[in-house]
Amino acid sequence: MSEKYSRRKFIKTGTVIFAASSFPFIVPKSVFGKNSPSNRITLGFIGVGRMGRGDLRELLGFDDVQIIAVCDVDKKRLLDAKALVDSHYGQKKKTGCDTYNDYRELLDRKDIDAVVIVTPDHWHGIIAADAAKAGKDIFLQKPMTRTIHEGRVIADLVKQYGVILQVGSQQRSEENFRFACELVRNEKIGKLHTVRVGLPIDPVGKIEKPTRIPESLDYEQWIGPAVFKPYIEKRVHPQDDYSRPGWMRVRDFTAGMITNWGAHHLDIARWGMGEAPEMSGPIQIEGSAMYPKDGIWDVPGKFHIKYKYANDVKMYCTDQDENRQGIKFEGANGWVFVKRNNIETYPKSLLNAGFGPSDIRLYSNNNHKANFIECIKTRSEPVAPVDNGHRSNITCLIGEIAMETNKKLMWDFKKEQFIGDENVNRLITRLYRDPWSI
Repeated sequence: MSEKYSRRKFIKTGTVIFAASSFPFIVPKSVFGKNSPSNRITLGFIGVGRMGRGDLRELLGFDDVQIIAVCDVDKKRLLDAKALVDSHYGQKKKTGCDTYNDYRELLDRKDIDAVVIVTPDHWHGIIAADAAKAGKDIFLQKPMTRTIHEGRVIADLVKQYGVILQVGSQQRSEENFRFACELVRNEKIGKLHTVRVGLPIDPVGKIEKPTRIPESLDYEQWIGPAVFKPYIEKRVHPQDDYSRPGWMRVRDFTAGMITNWGAHHLDIARWGMGEAPEMSGPIQIEGSAMYPKDGIWDVPGKFHIKYKYANDVKMYCTDQDENRQGIKFEGANGWVFVKRNNIETYPKSLLNAGFGPSDIRLYSNNNHKANFIECIKTRSEPVAPVDNGHRSNITCLIGEIAMETNKKLMWDFKKEQFIGDENVNRLITRLYRDPWSI
């Protein structure tokens, strides 16, 4: 961290010395502005597929950011991203944004301040761990990690190396979610007793035969630490467009909707329930699910999970056929339902509720990426920091384990392990394919 900031300080100081010693040469005003090259945050992107490309476009719009490197194991997508960056900055062909197939080469660069990691979920833990060790600040798309163990490792490394990590749980940067959680935290609906979360349903895939690996794709690197499976395009990502990839429905790479959308909605559920020690995690979980009997996709379809907390609050996370898609907080005197671009309350007068000086007010921020960039500069905690991201992801993953085992499980949220069932505790981590580890 000190190396990074001394480098920037040197550049700024050196520029001023050069200007003074070179008088009367004219130096452009942009050299000294708040968005001058010496003040910009330099970014590297690791993963530029469907979500990565969207994040790339968004961050290109920041004057105080310079994207100088992109990495992807699919050369078509890699070159698309480079062209997008170079076109935005007006740079010539074969110059400007550098490209990498191996993320470790990008992390080796001393001139990169921060990285944006938007890979398939099974890669999140290893890459984020290496980024923290390299001293890079990190924007890590949700879900934070594929396993509970990986999340604990990342949370510890972020503290050890003093880096900033923002999880891509952008609903914390949307006003309607913040307002809903403030209503709940301040008991405007009375004492909270039940939370209902509804998530979309993953479809069932057809039986598909393996096909030839595209020349543009380094499939060995794409699989990485996961169990090797023969290449099927619909189990990886589309070659002709940036539509929803098939890996999001394969359990070796992700947990399905319980993390894909659960990482958003269960995060908001936790935000509304509060940060008191007894709310750090549930004490009991039960789950059941319908899994596909065949086909290339194997994440749950319809499902039902019940969480019980130490203060007797119960949370039910189900598919949207049972619970409406979104989050509903139910209290003794009313309720609030919230999802993207929508908030409803009972009584309706709660929509106009005000807050007094002694009321709880939550982290106010309306641009998730801007919050990340600002926190890099100020070294302050972002709206979706690593600890909250880890605990929200735990809530998702113990739900997945409850569905998989179809058991009533007791959870120790302090030790981050199940109580009295070592067989189930083995699911907190996973085996990695050589040579990968965390």
